[in-house]
Amino acid sequence: MAGKYYNLDNMLKPKSVAIIGASQSPGKVGHIIMQNYLNVGYDGELYPVNVGAEGLILGKKSYKSVLDIKKPLDLAVIAIPAKFVPQALEECGKAKVKSVIIVSSGFSEVGDSGLQEQIVSIAKKYSLPVLGPNCLGVMDLRSRVDTMFLPTFKIDKPSIGGVSFASQSGAVGSTVLDMISHENFGLSKFISYGNAAVVDEVDILNYLGHDPDTKVIIFYIEGVRRGKEFVEVAKEVTRLKPVIMIKGGITPAGSSAAHSHTASLAGSYAAYEAVFEQYGFIQAKSLDDMLYFAKIFETQPLSTKKRIAIITNGGGVGVLAADSLYLNGLQMAEISDDAKKELRKVMPPIVNMSMPMDMAGDADDKRFGAAMEVFSKDPNVDALMVISLFQTPGADSRVAAMIIKYGSEGKKPIVVVSPGGNYAEVHNNMMESSGVPVYPSPEDAAKALAALVKYSEYRERMGSLNAEDKNIKKSK
Repeated sequence: MAGKYYNLDNMLKPKSVAIIGASQSPGKVGHIIMQNYLNVGYDGELYPVNVGAEGLILGKKSYKSVLDIKKPLDLAVIAIPAKFVPQALEECGKAKVKSVIIVSSGFSEVGDSGLQEQIVSIAKKYSLPVLGPNCLGVMDLRSRVDTMFLPTFKIDKPSIGGVSFASQSGAVGSTVLDMISHENFGLSKFISYGNAAVVDEVDILNYLGHDPDTKVIIFYIEGVRRGKEFVEVAKEVTRLKPVIMIKGGITPAGSSAAHSHTASLAGSYAAYEAVFEQYGFIQAKSLDDMLYFAKIFETQPLSTKKRIAIITNGGGVGVLAADSLYLNGLQMAEISDDAKKELRKVMPPIVNMSMPMDMAGDADDKRFGAAMEVFSKDPNVDALMVISLFQTPGADSRVAAMIIKYGSEGKKPIVVVSPGGNYAEVHNNMMESSGVPVYPSPEDAAKALAALVKYSEYRERMGSLNAEDKNIKKSK
């Protein structure tokens, strides 16, 4: 334990792993976990453990118990029926295993609190960090650790990046991982912690808050048991980096479902909301919002200013964007006289020098580039919303390249709105893979900008917003 909280390095960066329940049978959870380690190219020592197995499992020598391995073990992953877990955990303690992940279900989430208490008791006896039970475990893209029992062909793996994601729900976790891949921003770590019998959200928040590879934290929680410690950690972590929080169980029906799902005490949502507000958490009300917020925080500099310039090649969408800014507490920027003079030199007469600036349906990369050049320097503009409708005649790959050019400079926050089908998606992928966040609607983009401004204001109030924070960019 690091101070008052568990250090999770041995789970996420292990040099040796035992898979308890490893099997030759493809349908078994232990087989899938073992196969995943091999598929991702994990280069540490891997030891399959199965009480009934002899010889090799997936080309690795098998053992009947971790006690038989006689070598240092950083991590043991337990994937066996619940009734056998306490004995396996006891053996891990005796073998001086440094950390354990229990993916097995069948504990307090199904009403067997006695079996779960045995786990807690054994963990305390050996001062053993235990994640789970009833969880997917962890994935670290840098150390190539993957304890998830999901076949790799069923879930896309994100690229390496600065966002770490923790989820009390394994189902939400696996779904969001797939969505992160589709949204084209990078992941650092994933932690699914299930029933949180020993290691809980407080330990995880503290760990990710001090993890140098984690720039942004996203968190799905159903309940918090150690409220005082949670607040204590939150005070520190939210001053260091953005924490995007989505709470499951905000209604009576949802709260009941959360209890039966992970035996979580979901509690009063009003109380959680008050804590989130006071301590600088970024609150997401949907999975889409959670992801849309994450990518603006990973890719764009922080900003406490609210004046947004809207550049569009479609007038109607520009009007919707203006409404979205207003509804989210932001302002449209007023174009300075100097900016108008510069733009008048390059824009055709049909372009009105006002906000939102409609560059007309035939706007090409030159118009987009001229507008972004001017507004990136205009002191009246704090951030840019660039609406690129790739359905119009002038919008093509050259427009995407121009947006990437200015979007990668990091001087001011830039968001792109680009709805559409396959043609738009190709160009959206180009922009997002270059660190420019793209949104399907002005409302989504405005909400993300508002979240960025609100968190930046919190950091400024706390005295932890500095020049380096204002230039956080994605490192690919």
